[in-house]
This record gives sequence, C-alpha cells and structure tokens, in this order.
Amino acid sequence: MLKGFLPSQHVKSIFEITPQSLKEKGIKAIITDLDNTLVEWDRPAATPKLIKWIDGMRNEGILVTIVSNNNEQRVKSFSDPLKIPFIFRAKKPMGNAFRKAIKAMGTQKSETVVIGDQLLTDIFGGNRNGFHTILVVPVAQSDGFFTKFNRKIERRILSSFRKKGMLNWEDPK
Repeated sequence: MLKGFLPSQHVKSIFEITPQSLKEKGIKAIITDLDNTLVEWDRPAATPKLIKWIDGMRNEGILVTIVSNNNEQRVKSFSDPLKIPFIFRAKKPMGNAFRKAIKAMGTQKSETVVIGDQLLTDIFGGNRNGFHTILVVPVAQSDGFFTKFNRKIERRILSSFRKKGMLNWEDPK
C-alpha cells in the first residue's frame, strides 16, 4: 500500500531538474504543483530564478502545466504572467486533472512527469495515474491549514521509507 506514495525520484528543489535529465528519460512535458513546489504557498509571483528555470524548459521544448488544488484566483494570478497553462481545484490525487493536462499538452503519460512537494496529493496522484513522479523538498517550512494535516501523515510515511532504505529524504524543519 505504501508503495503508491513512493516517488520515482526525489530532489531538494525543482532547480535540480534539468531539461537534459528529463529528455534522457523521454520526458516532453511537466505537470507541476504550485504551492511549496515552485514557490512558497504565500508568495504571489514567480522568482527570477524560477522564471529562468521555466524559460530553460521551454527553450528545450519541454512543456509545463501547473496543476493545483488551490483556487482559480491564486493559480491564475501566478500562471498568467508566465503564460503557463494551469488547472485549478484539481482535486489531486484524483486523475481527471492529470488526464486533462496531458490531453491539452498532447503528450502521453510515459512522456510526462509529475512534480510536487506532497506525497498524499502530487506523488500518490501521479503514481496511481501511471506517471513518473518527482518529490521535491517543500520550498517553505510553513503550510496552509489543510496541508499541515497532510504533512503529519507524510512524515510517518517518509520515516517508514527511510527505515526501509527506500528513500533518503531531508525533512524540512
């Protein structure tokens, strides 16, 4: 049961994910979470470093779509200036938003990676829908109300993975 929460990969930040590393795996597109994956959950806009990362993906032909459980105003105000397609109120880990994203990008599951900071939504959702998944350490050490509850469960799952030698994870303090 817990294997559904085990990411295909894990990294400290999205900045460790390069177009070259994705292309080596046959990846043509990214479905990424927004809050605490790309920026802090309460940061309204992208950082210059994030803009450079997104531009680097685009320049190499890697498509990017934001799939977030957050509301339309939050996701739209972040995504529109970057000209990134998005899906809000995605209801992750359910699969509809993931399927909608790959249909819009014109890719297959095998060509698309799901990146996120939460096991219970991003990684479980990506895994159960057949995607390569990459878990990132959360950008911020604080979370919104609902995410705080999820983090408690995630810490137990991550601890179990660590004890079994399945995952080396830096738990944000």
